Amino acid sequence: MIRKPTQLFFEQGPHAVILLHAYSGSSNDMRLLARRLESENYTVLAPIFTGHATGDPADILREGSPRKWWQDTRDAIASLRRRGYQQIAIFGLSLGGLFATRALQTDPQLVGGGTIASPVVFRGQTNVPTAFIQMARAAYQQQGLDGPEIANRMAWIQEHLPAQLTAIQAFTDTTATHLDQIKQPVFIAQGDADQMIDPRSGQWLAAAYRSQQTDFHEYAGAGHVLTVNSAHHALEADILTYLHTIF
Repeated sequence: MIRKPTQLFFEQGPHAVILLHAYSGSSNDMRLLARRLESENYTVLAPIFTGHATGDPADILREGSPRKWWQDTRDAIASLRRRGYQQIAIFGLSLGGLFATRALQTDPQLVGGGTIASPVVFRGQTNVPTAFIQMARAAYQQQGLDGPEIANRMAWIQEHLPAQLTAIQAFTDTTATHLDQIKQPVFIAQGDADQMIDPRSGQWLAAAYRSQQTDFHEYAGAGHVLTVNSAHHALEADILTYLHTIF
């Protein structure tokens, strides 16, 4: 039996950090970073977006939507505030970065945060559709489903995936047009060997933040999932340095 990922909540010091995962991912994307922050006395919340980590990738399309994931983000912030945390930062990996950015726009009480390999300013190529389909097929094969059943499920996913990606792009475009509303200092991380989104995405985003302070880091030779790949130690150190400046 494969254990399904669950929300991470590590309660430590008075400063809290929310970590939002990627499109086909889960809180597992954020576990290494969360544990590192916890070890430095930060309280960390890494929620799971609606429809994710259920065991069926189709649930991301069936149950999830940018509207629901935005509500998940707001719920995470509200839950920390209910627990008495006033000083909160928010970061997101890839898709999660879109919602972290929107949160910084709409909630000036957040102290700061930012994006990790996130296509907030979308240009160039994306391999998200292909990667999602590969992930779904691999998940079904791992579950031992037979060929016809996998084919049926994959046909359903391929039919419904484009509409959700279009909705995500609309959310992204709206977010990108209002970056000037963000007054907090922002952290931006990008790998220069990213194969999921254009590796210039981080530079484009840093350039789009005209007025406010940006802390931009590019990781040589690193692919998309910076929280677990060759760059993760450097990323953790850079985020900790940034957190020391905002809290």
